[in-house]
Amino acid sequence: MGHLGKTLADALPERAGISVASDPHKLRFGGDCEGFLCLPRSESPAGAVVILHERYGLVQHTLDLARRLARDGYAALAPNLFSRWRGDEAALRSGKERVVLPDPEVAAVIDAALDFLKGHPRIAPERIALMGVCQSGRYPIVIGSRRRDLAAFVVLYGGSQQRDWQVSDLQPEPMQEMMRSLAAPVLFVYGECDHTISLADVRRTRDALEEGRCSYRMKVFPGMPHGWLNDTMPGRYRAKEAEEAWRMLLAFLGDVFGGKWPGKGQVRWEF
Repeated sequence: MGHLGKTLADALPERAGISVASDPHKLRFGGDCEGFLCLPRSESPAGAVVILHERYGLVQHTLDLARRLARDGYAALAPNLFSRWRGDEAALRSGKERVVLPDPEVAAVIDAALDFLKGHPRIAPERIALMGVCQSGRYPIVIGSRRRDLAAFVVLYGGSQQRDWQVSDLQPEPMQEMMRSLAAPVLFVYGECDHTISLADVRRTRDALEEGRCSYRMKVFPGMPHGWLNDTMPGRYRAKEAEEAWRMLLAFLGDVFGGKWPGKGQVRWEF
């Protein structure tokens, strides 16, 4: 697997409290794309989530979330969005290095991951969601603005920073226009004290969704900092609220995959 190297290899052993539902394995898809797939125990076609990593690359926290999704009955594919990047991985994992790639380049990797799942015999192709976290929170919006074959999107404290609204060579499509084009419901989870996303940013996101008549469920957790679901960062992690957010995620996926959200032509807003 090469380029995933130590980042993924070190994360493969189970951590205390997380039961791997199947043997997790590394894979290639879409030519030169790389990732990590975890399947639930059931042999029946399952709903699935493509889970995107934070700014640190494909590290322990993302793989823990993939295992938890599999434990809870969903297939989870975590692609390495930086697989073509050649830089200092240690600096990336520590936060000293930041990788910023063009939206179309990242979208190509995500499209390949989604298409891989749609052709997998253990996956129900009509029940696939895309989930972004932190820096990758913008990509469910990027993908959702042009694909109509996904059931849901999830954004955890991302996609709403000031930089996400800026149009540039790296971000050629206006965020507001992309949000207005979403065709599937979105779950947004924020922290009130997130230093990267203000409450004004949250309102801006909500307004764009409502202007586009896009269905969403959104919650701002009181007092929470940025990254508070990440138990590999003790200074940020908040166990009680992280568990509440996880239950909220599972309820959202269950509702959407179960057909309990409005269909085409109907809108549902929950804030």
